[in-house]
Amino acid sequence: MQPVATFLRDFRRSEAASATIEFALMLPLMMYLFFSTIELGIFLTRKVMLERGIDLAVRQVRIGAMDPVTHENLVDAICAGAGIIPDCRNQLKLEMIRRDLRSWRGFDQNADCIDRADDESQPPRNFEPGMQNELILLRACSLFDPFFPTTGLGADLPRQSEGAYAIVAMSAYVVEPR
Repeated sequence: MQPVATFLRDFRRSEAASATIEFALMLPLMMYLFFSTIELGIFLTRKVMLERGIDLAVRQVRIGAMDPVTHENLVDAICAGAGIIPDCRNQLKLEMIRRDLRSWRGFDQNADCIDRADDESQPPRNFEPGMQNELILLRACSLFDPFFPTTGLGADLPRQSEGAYAIVAMSAYVVEPR
């Protein structure tokens, strides 16, 4: 019994490999922060580029450089301005909502995104180009797959169709008189 007691006493007093315990405890936290930072950076880059694309497209509509204003033309202009959105033409869906400036009423807060499970063409829920002096709200929804879907922020993002998360951008403009 004496050798076992001596072994346990020596084991308890020993400081060998104590850094390994700290490393093993801190590694999951550090990896979580590392992967979340990368995921957030990619998310925000895509969000900023989608906002840029929609702003450039709305600028073309406002100055009359886009004629006719159709869903396909706007998607092409947004995708050209956004640049880094993967499979942009198939992942982007637009809504164009007309509103009267004098009698404002709200609109549905849930953006209309594509359904990846549905293989057929999905027309936009709302696409009304508008008349002179009308306020137009243009909302774009694009789906992305998380970079790290099981780790950090990628696991916590709210999911849409087939595990993708949605990025929504909005812009508003008034149709100018001709």
